[in-house]
Amino acid sequence: MQLWTTQVASARGAARTAQETEAAGWDGLLVVDSQNLSGDPYVSLALAAVATRRIGLGTGVTNSITRHAAATATAITSVDRISNGRAVLGIGRGDSALAHLGRAPARLKQFERYLVQLQAYLAGDSVPFGEIDIPHEFAPPMSELHLHDAPPDSRIGWIAEGVKKGNAKVPVEVAASGPKVIAMSALHAERVMFTVGADVERLQWGIELAKKTRAAAGLDPDAIAFGAYINMGCHTDIEKARGLVRGGLTTFARFSVMHGKANGPVSAKDRAQLETLVTNYDMKQHTRADSRQAGTLADDFVDRFAIVGSPERCIERLKSLAALGLDKVAISGGTRGASAEDAAVNRDLVARHVLPAMSS
Repeated sequence: MQLWTTQVASARGAARTAQETEAAGWDGLLVVDSQNLSGDPYVSLALAAVATRRIGLGTGVTNSITRHAAATATAITSVDRISNGRAVLGIGRGDSALAHLGRAPARLKQFERYLVQLQAYLAGDSVPFGEIDIPHEFAPPMSELHLHDAPPDSRIGWIAEGVKKGNAKVPVEVAASGPKVIAMSALHAERVMFTVGADVERLQWGIELAKKTRAAAGLDPDAIAFGAYINMGCHTDIEKARGLVRGGLTTFARFSVMHGKANGPVSAKDRAQLETLVTNYDMKQHTRADSRQAGTLADDFVDRFAIVGSPERCIERLKSLAALGLDKVAISGGTRGASAEDAAVNRDLVARHVLPAMSS
């Protein structure tokens, strides 16, 4: 199972962060796409690409609203070219990127349409003009220009040429927590990246749902990969380990109850915990360990929905996820507002113990 780390996008620190990530033994680096909170992910990934040789690089995650599918395909394929085939496109319905534009996550129909178009562009195929979501009041049809000739549809020529030459298509992985998005990603992505916590029962539920959806659609249920976004705090002091993940865990746990109803198998106690979390969520303190919402998480909830504790405990939990069939875990560690000293201990323990154990 591959272990990737997630970081903010920062052009100034991208090369150094990527080199440190590679030297520590991680398999890949994902950067967030949240235009009001961090730098541009594709600039950061391009800088990371030229500063490294081995690690995978991707978005964790972009969304279907702030960039047109053609622009997203061009950006990530550019990163793939400069990194010699190390890029992956992680995408979800959007959270902080849209919240800071005054919007909720993308509607399901729009998101699925975007995935279909994105995959077409990445494969070098065309998208009919009539299916492109640009309102006529924003930009009228090209027919108004009375051109002598014009392209018949939307297609990224240089990507198509690369595909003809044998360049591999950039894989798409969808961050999914609810049953509808899990089913959708099972049909339109190369990998489903669950955001349902580290609980084995919840992850098994997601895997079974994805496979069932593919089988019902006449697709090979085993011809898709599974991964997960996991919050992990590695420290010999359990309280400090929990403190490292509380901020990030509020974000990922909220995905399972974002619209008021908890997704997947959940106990009455956990349902109440999730509902308390969502009603206390302050987007102005997004991901912070010292936020209002972080204070609502009970210790037992943190212990099950995240991976916390000693290196041995973290390794044990990660191996249980690999046994489910996950081939990739994207790990978020210490977040803003957490102890810098504890975060340094976490990085050291993960590099010296967890990463070697999981790669052996």
